[in-house]
Amino acid sequence: MACGSTKLWNGEATWFCCGNAWGPCAAAGGGACGTCRSSALQAAWPNASKACWDITRPDLCGEDIPRRGCGSVMKVRHDCSGASVCVTVSDCGPRTRSFCSESTCCDDVCRTNRVIDLTPAAFSAIGSLSSGTLPVSIFE
Repeated sequence: MACGSTKLWNGEATWFCCGNAWGPCAAAGGGACGTCRSSALQAAWPNASKACWDITRPDLCGEDIPRRGCGSVMKVRHDCSGASVCVTVSDCGPRTRSFCSESTCCDDVCRTNRVIDLTPAAFSAIGSLSSGTLPVSIFE
């Protein structure tokens, strides 16, 4: 899987559970794409489809996030540590409209609005699960 270097978006990243039980997660569904696994380097994107957009509504937070469907590959970089992970879109989320104006900061870098959910495997590759949210830049 090749990760790109073209900036796509900035915002907050959180983590979520999907698929078989793994690490901190109980068994959950396979996500909107049917392939989601907490143990894999995967993500949920709020504009994975029209149906997804209708649920997440990032536009209500001023985010006009581009459509990237199931199987799209993105690089997610923690804006403070510089750590990055390559992920594949495997679900719809986060529900951005529920977290408008929420902000996460570190080292004078702040990002607003939850724009990507990472599986525990992907999130822990760039930060501690206990932090809950991270300021990130997303590339394709």
